[in-house]
Amino acid sequence: MAVVRRIGLFIAAAALAAVAFAPAASAHNRRGPVVTHLAEFGNDDFVTGSTIGPGGALYVTDGSTGEVLRIDRRDGAVSTFATGLPPKAFQGQDIGGPVDVAFIGRTAYVLVTLVSGAIFGEPFGDPEAKNGLYRIERDGTHTLVADLGQWSIDNPPQPAFFVDTGVHFAMQPYRGGFLVTDGHHNRVLWVGRHGSIREFATFGNVVPTGLETTGGHVFVTQMGPIPHRPEDGKVVAVRAGREPFELARGASMLIDVEHGPRGRLYGVSQGQWDGVGEGSRAEPDTGRLVVVGRHGDLTPVVGDRGQELVLDRPTSLEFVGKTAYVLSVTGDVYRVDGL
Repeated sequence: MAVVRRIGLFIAAAALAAVAFAPAASAHNRRGPVVTHLAEFGNDDFVTGSTIGPGGALYVTDGSTGEVLRIDRRDGAVSTFATGLPPKAFQGQDIGGPVDVAFIGRTAYVLVTLVSGAIFGEPFGDPEAKNGLYRIERDGTHTLVADLGQWSIDNPPQPAFFVDTGVHFAMQPYRGGFLVTDGHHNRVLWVGRHGSIREFATFGNVVPTGLETTGGHVFVTQMGPIPHRPEDGKVVAVRAGREPFELARGASMLIDVEHGPRGRLYGVSQGQWDGVGEGSRAEPDTGRLVVVGRHGDLTPVVGDRGQELVLDRPTSLEFVGKTAYVLSVTGDVYRVDGL
């Protein structure tokens, strides 16, 4: 764990007070969590983002088609919510296009990344397509609110990385705007609903991925650089201008964190890295649902037979009551009851 300043410790203590930690045994439910396949969409193209909308439905992004889809949590019915957003520049198994969705009130906002820019100075994608935050209007059209790609070019990290526009991964409403992780430029941005952008937190090469805000506190998952070792997978508490405070570590390719039942923090580990290269996925059926433990551990959730719940490359996690909704990189959605 990195050494933090005294003020960082004070902030971390306040953040810890907002979270109920689970002892290792509590990840084992005597009745056992039940995993059910709820829905399927897309075409195995690195699906990432989800949220619970104002009406209680699950909303997910499809980067390959440039869409946001609505999924009925009761029967898994899939319908189109928004379309026509810029699709990913690299079709196939790479991330990009619409990667996350969030609501403020009844208005949806969508995070779009890797649709244009330059890699090692070589242009890619459609130069007219913008990486950024989009608002979905009442008539279903979309409006670019903040050009995150251009801001990233104008405000490069130090040292600079090879994708000039960054790789924006997740978003979460926060103080009238949104927090956005950039897993390539290793920072968290605050983005206003009218287009203002500022740096909220900066890290070393830790690959920040998922976000959660609760009780005024901000939690971020860090995947760590390749080869994405379990000891590099962390949940940290973050405050603007302060050193991050590590809450837990120990899950490979840790990709999202959410406030769950009984006030606990849960995360999803995508699994064991496939070794292909930067940005590639985990091996199939190696993912886990984990809970932040009292002693800084990330404990896999187990079923009634004491076996860890195995998930296929999860990328996003949402909770409604004691039920979790897990989105897989393949476009499969799973419901986990009884947590």
